[in-house]
Amino acid sequence: MTSHAIVKDNQEPALIIANGETCSMEIIGQLLEWNPYVVVLDGAITRVLELGIKIDVLLGDFDSKSEAFDKVQKQQKIEIVHTPNQDKTDLQKGIEFLIGKGFSAVNIIWATGKRADHNLSNITDIVRYQNKIKIVLYDNYSKIFQLPKQFKKWYNKNTPISLMPVGKVMGVTSTGLSYDLTDMELNLGYKTSSSNSSAHDGIVTISHQQGDLLLMECND
Repeated sequence: MTSHAIVKDNQEPALIIANGETCSMEIIGQLLEWNPYVVVLDGAITRVLELGIKIDVLLGDFDSKSEAFDKVQKQQKIEIVHTPNQDKTDLQKGIEFLIGKGFSAVNIIWATGKRADHNLSNITDIVRYQNKIKIVLYDNYSKIFQLPKQFKKWYNKNTPISLMPVGKVMGVTSTGLSYDLTDMELNLGYKTSSSNSSAHDGIVTISHQQGDLLLMECND
């Protein structure tokens, strides 16, 4: 499987491949369909090359170099970006690299897995960079993104939907969910709307007045 390094005015979301659990080839194929600009974090390079994905940038601190790194280094069309700053995660460095390139949106895969601390940090990066770039995070079980103050989308009946606040979120109201919310306050660690679902085939609307609210489209 290959992708091409063709980006016109950065209108399509870039793709970051992190170094967590691998996702399905179906997800990878869908995200590569529109030929995104592909950034791979250095810890994942061996697995990415095994999948035959054509990449544009290899980024990281390169603490442990591998045969895969040496192979990439010989390919002139791949940009190698050394980011030794230990005050930020490699994923944060990748996101900031794309911001510097002028991208307004990025899809991220392989950013979740066994390490709960990494999972939490990577998911909340969606909020950390909200004013600079739109982030959507995918794995085999979830699609995670930040909600605008007013959100509307068509869902199949019984689609699992979780609303997760980052900090305190005020005035959450919904229609079309199995357990609708009315002017609700959500606060991570105290009250969320996890394991909710769409009540029927049709439009779900979600609004909130203040705060940062993530939506997770889930499957088991």
